[in-house]
Formats: sequence, C-alpha cells, structure tokens
Amino acid sequence: MKPAAKRLGTLDRYLTLWIFAAMAVGIALGHFVPGLPAALQRASSGTTHVPLAVGLIAMLVPPFAKVEYALLPGVLRNTRLLGLSLFLNWVVGPLLMFGLAALFLSDQPEYFSGLVLIGLARCIAMVLVWNDLADGNREYGAALVALNSLFQVFAYPFYAWFFMTQLPAWLGLESVAMDLSVAMVAESVLLYLGLPFVLGAAIRWWGRRTWGAEAYERRILPRLGRVTPVALLFTIGVMFSLKGEALLALPGDVLRMAVPLVIYFATMFAIGFFLAKSLGTSYDRSAAVAFTAAGNNFELAIAVAVGVFGLGSGQALAGVIGPLIEVPALLLLVQVARRWAW
Repeated sequence: MKPAAKRLGTLDRYLTLWIFAAMAVGIALGHFVPGLPAALQRASSGTTHVPLAVGLIAMLVPPFAKVEYALLPGVLRNTRLLGLSLFLNWVVGPLLMFGLAALFLSDQPEYFSGLVLIGLARCIAMVLVWNDLADGNREYGAALVALNSLFQVFAYPFYAWFFMTQLPAWLGLESVAMDLSVAMVAESVLLYLGLPFVLGAAIRWWGRRTWGAEAYERRILPRLGRVTPVALLFTIGVMFSLKGEALLALPGDVLRMAVPLVIYFATMFAIGFFLAKSLGTSYDRSAAVAFTAAGNNFELAIAVAVGVFGLGSGQALAGVIGPLIEVPALLLLVQVARRWAW
C-alpha cells in the first residue's frame, strides 16, 4: 500500500505550502499593482464581494457532488454509531472549540468568534480524503458526511447565534459576545452553503444519469475534486491582495489561534476513535467516526466570516488560519490512525 502522502494529489499533498504561496502572491499583487485592491473592492454587489463569492461557492460545490446520499438509510439503522457521531459533531465539537477559544482568546472577541465559526462548521469535504488515506470505511464516512451536510444547512445559523450571543452571556463572557442574529448568518449560509448544496446535488444526479455511476465516480469526481483546492487558493489570494499586509503584521495573533486549533483536532480525533472502539466497532468504522469528528468545513467558516463580518475582520483571518493548521494536523492523524489499526 502506498504511504498516505503518496496517495494524495499534488494539490492536496502540499496544500499548506500552496496556501502560503497564495498568501505571498496575493500580498505581492496588492503591493506591486496599486490599482488592484481598489478594483477588487469595486467588484461588489450590495454587501457581496463577487470574486470572493465565486471562489467560496466553487469551493463547496464539489464536496456536495461527492456525497452519496443514498447511503443515509444504512447509517440510520446503526443507531449507536449514529448517535455517537451526532453527539461528537454537534455537541462535543462546538463546546470544545468554544472552550478553547475562551481559554486562549477571551481578550480577542473577533478571533474568538472566528474559531467558534470553525468549530460549528462540521467537515463535509476533506474528511473523505483523510478517511480514505487511513483506510477508514469509505461508505460509512460518506454517509456521515451526507448526514452532516443536510444537518448543517439547517442548523448552522442557529448554532452560530447561540454560541456567539447566548452562551457567552450565560457564562459571563460578555466581552466576546457578538451582536448577531439568526437571519444574518442564515443569509450567508443560504448563499454559501444552500446554493452549493443544490448545485452539487444536481451535478451528481446529472453526472450519474449521463455517464453512469461508475464512470462518474472514477472519471468525473476526481476532476471535479480539483476545483475545491484551486478555489480555496484563489479565495485566499484575493483576500490577501486586499488585506494581506495588515494581516501579516499580526504573527503573534496567528500563533495564538494555531495552538487551540491543534489541540482541538487532536482531541476530537482521539475522543471519536476511542469512543467508537469502546462500542466494539471495527477499526475502519472507528476511523470514519474519528475523522468526521475532527475535520471541519473551513470553506463554510471562511464564507460566513466574510459574509457576516467583512473581509478585513478578525473572523476572516481566523477562517484562513483554519486550513493552514488543519491540513498538516489531519495528515499527521492519518499516520496515527494507521498505527492504531494494528
């Protein structure tokens, strides 16, 4: 069997390095092409920045086109693992990220809420890559992704409102509470999650009908999957061409966000794997549960941060830091998981 890194495509294998490169290119363009930031700023419709919206939506369409929604009934029959996965994704994960953000960033409300947005955005894309590299159960992982996808479309606005307005107030953390409404988040979720969901599901239905299921999975999806990292790099490049110099002036803040993110990924993976194993679950299904719990939909977190709080916000910076830390962290956990298989 090939080592995990060898089984990734070039874009995915070196995604962290590509992200740094996209940042550098964006900063260089913003600095050496003085008219570019102003031109990009003018490319807006109302509060929506069109180039960023295109990049953010393009990031999320391929994951929805990959999801096998027909697998959901099989997952629903395994009530113990289903309940565990839902508990990890929609109770433990958000609470853990909230606690870590409060512990490390209670004096930085924007970064605090940016990390909370990441913790609320359950993984629907890269988890399929990590799970496959670790020899996890592909069908079960896809089914859990499908369930999270559907749940996220409807639940994310309410979760964001609760964890960023109500819960901080109840715990006496008024300093980090946001003035946020369900409607504000729902508008961004409909644009950046609802629209990709419809487009991705339609592409899947049309592609399988046109080329057949096997050809669609073997030929079309790998090509379509390249769109997500390319769109992510485009989005980061645009963001840093507009605000890069200001963001790079805050290296200490980047490190402060990186530490809780690393703790989060490692903790969620370990909890998910060992709780699943404690139920007598096989390695491959335990890995699927663990990676689904540990991964996050950073594309959605970036989209909501930009759509609700603005391009130059601390929340948007936190969203960019998310994939920068998640990609190497989850690749390391792939190696850890494969050792635990024995």
